[in-house]
Amino acid sequence: MIITDVVIVGAGPCGLFQVFELGLLGLKAEIVDSIRQPGGQCTELYPDKPIYDIPAIPECTGDELTEALLKQIAPFKCGMHLGEEVQVVRRNDDDTFFVETSGGTQFTSKAVVVAGGVGSFQPRPIRVPNVEEFDGKSLHYRVRDPQQFAGKKLVILGGGDSALDWVLELVDIAARITLVHRRDEYRAMPDSVAKMERLVSEGRMDEIRNAKASAINGENGQATSIVIQPNDGEARVIEADQILVFFGLAPKLGPIAEWGLDINRKTINVDTEKFETSEPGIYAVGDINHYPGKKKLILCGFHEAALAAFAIKQRIEPDKKVHVQYTTTSPIMHERLGIEVHQE
Repeated sequence: MIITDVVIVGAGPCGLFQVFELGLLGLKAEIVDSIRQPGGQCTELYPDKPIYDIPAIPECTGDELTEALLKQIAPFKCGMHLGEEVQVVRRNDDDTFFVETSGGTQFTSKAVVVAGGVGSFQPRPIRVPNVEEFDGKSLHYRVRDPQQFAGKKLVILGGGDSALDWVLELVDIAARITLVHRRDEYRAMPDSVAKMERLVSEGRMDEIRNAKASAINGENGQATSIVIQPNDGEARVIEADQILVFFGLAPKLGPIAEWGLDINRKTINVDTEKFETSEPGIYAVGDINHYPGKKKLILCGFHEAALAAFAIKQRIEPDKKVHVQYTTTSPIMHERLGIEVHQE
């Protein structure tokens, strides 16, 4: 049993920054996330894509933002429990919370913060016969190692940013790429589409629009070809060693939906003073919460995390006034951050 002040559900940017804001107030936090690395959507969806709207950082990638946040919270020695999903949240008789994960990790905490983005992400699967035979062997929903496609005949299915980004990334690695999109118009960035079309015109890759996969051929999990059925016309058989599927990610609230919170579609209603949910002591920050005027921006989630931290501090110490102290001048803040300030 891990005893802590706060359990944070979600290791995305808002969850990580929540650790920082709590740490400044002297509160200890533990993070749980079903994803096996910190960063949330930033590392899952756009690790290498630039982000331009983080205050004072003109440009950074999702991975760079995550690394900077991890460095910022390092002084607070937050416990990280990755690859685990919170399954039980139960209020104890003394108004603390019992929290248990799918990995059997148990916590007692004084508050819970839900920073789960829009829930856990599940790839939208391709629907063809016998797909399970190839899944994880020669059919993939994400790229873990680009070099596994070196010299391979690669078919990429999809028309969004992920599909186009990996076309551009792998075109010089794979032996040949065929991009298949079920519509005529792409949902990806226009610049990416233009670059892809240029590669097609130069004969460096192939593209098929208005078509979808209807079957995968092969044996023992190794694909040899894929059958592509156009909206009009006869099916085509394309040679394929490896297949990448990017049909998007479907968000799921998962067990959070069973916690008795006031759910608004796939988000959680909160107030705008404390960012507390309908259950006292349980808070929600970032994309997973909802309130009038809500904007799903990382910088808004940072603001929410700061106010939630002050509310949690007040909940834990109701008889004490929570003072705002500034990291520039406060000796207490310097001590918590591990900063040694030399006086002139």
